[in-house]
Amino acid sequence: MRRTAVLGSAGTLIVGTLIAGAIAAPAASAHDRHGDREARGVQIAAARAAKAGIDWADCPADWAIAAPVQCGWVTVPLDYAEPDGKKIKLAVDRHVSTGTKKERQGALVYNPGGPGGSGMAFPKRVATKNPLWTKTAKAYDFVGFDPRGVGHSAPISCVDPQEFVKAPKADPVPDSEADKRAQRKLAAEYAAGCAERSGDMLPHMTTPNTARDLDVIRAALGEKKLNFLGVSYGTYLGAVYGTLFPSHVRRMVVDSVVNPAKDNIWYQANLNQDIAFQTRWEDWKAWVAKNDATYHIGDTPAKVEKAWLTLRAAAKENPIGGVVGPAELIGFFQSAPYYDSMWAPVARTWSDYQGGDTQALIDAAAPDLSDTAGNASSENGNAVYTAVECADAKWPTSWQRWDRDNTRLHRDNPFMTWANAWMNLPCATWPAKQQTPLDVRTGKGLPPVLIVQSTRDAATPYEGAVELHKRFKGSRLVTEKNAGSHGVTGLVNPCVNERVDTYLLTGRTDRRDVTCAPHATPTP
Repeated sequence: MRRTAVLGSAGTLIVGTLIAGAIAAPAASAHDRHGDREARGVQIAAARAAKAGIDWADCPADWAIAAPVQCGWVTVPLDYAEPDGKKIKLAVDRHVSTGTKKERQGALVYNPGGPGGSGMAFPKRVATKNPLWTKTAKAYDFVGFDPRGVGHSAPISCVDPQEFVKAPKADPVPDSEADKRAQRKLAAEYAAGCAERSGDMLPHMTTPNTARDLDVIRAALGEKKLNFLGVSYGTYLGAVYGTLFPSHVRRMVVDSVVNPAKDNIWYQANLNQDIAFQTRWEDWKAWVAKNDATYHIGDTPAKVEKAWLTLRAAAKENPIGGVVGPAELIGFFQSAPYYDSMWAPVARTWSDYQGGDTQALIDAAAPDLSDTAGNASSENGNAVYTAVECADAKWPTSWQRWDRDNTRLHRDNPFMTWANAWMNLPCATWPAKQQTPLDVRTGKGLPPVLIVQSTRDAATPYEGAVELHKRFKGSRLVTEKNAGSHGVTGLVNPCVNERVDTYLLTGRTDRRDVTCAPHATPTP
């Protein structure tokens, strides 16, 4: 799951069988508990997509996706229960496989997470000759897509993007009941804005619908079965797809796993995430302290924490550059517990600030109001995140429960708790129908799934991988021990990289679960 914003500111019926041959696939699983109409609807939509295919062409100039990557569209129903009703178009792109015809195994479809993330950058891994993916690129077309509501795929919005990014926002940590009332008002206004600007889309912005879209994309690609790589929220999308369409899966890698238990989606998931973020925040502070000769922030974790609280208090009293307050600091600093690759850059920016260079921190943490395209993308991503999580499950409507749970959690996990709470609070007053999460489990025909996870992941705690491993019989778990960077398959760790390659190229997994040593610790 992603955390890149602090809300604070707002902010003709076809009947018959599927087309035969390589583009055909078995019927959807009876596990589609959201209704037989949706199961029938996705079969109709997939048959149409298989017949239509994808008209690949150079990508539009303003998409910033250069040749040889190609772009196209796949048409899906807004509501799978009404396959002849309103349609939306999903943007897709691909880089064709680099190997011989004999080496080619089909398409590998990618989702980076979110919800709200675009997968359209994935084919660039081939174009840029990313060394971690050169073997896989010989076997597969790399395919990305914008999920429904995202980017070029019928994008949704909840607030004017320029208003969404304005800073400074209110401190997420409340000092009083008045502060809480103000944040509650902003969350309710944000939910109302989603209904006003995107109301027709909201009831259909669910993970099961995105999984159905994924099956239509599979059919449009001419693939009998799906090869899928999902990271973060993309693992939950994969888990739901595997439950709804177990016999449609060929190979599936899920990396940094959302706990798919029904009672975890999504309120509890966010509470658990606050604890995991605090754990990784402590790891980063210890690293900063160990490298005090470079950064001069503090030579013990306690001193680093004191420096953080001092910085936070100063920014609250007098926002840095007039635009960076506590909310903006959290937005920037959270990238360190998220990704090891950000440990040194965040520490360097902080160190430079301590040394008198305030501009680096302002540039890193403040919005750029001139970047209207970037701001629109940020607002859209947050809108989709909110819409999917709010629609997937029924959220608590009692403020007393939110207040009690987050107040208790904040005492020992203060880094992210309240910021996370306000970001999700629109779900308490969500203006569209909220579903019951799917019961993720193994269905007939599901092949072995490869699960990859680090033990100290902040965004998707390790327990999620263990839970999915239990639910997907025959799956194999590769654990990166004593590491915590989110998105393990993108890091250099031969123990992990070689197993991902072997699985995608041959379908083979180890006979037992595997524990890998951590990837290299960041250097200052």
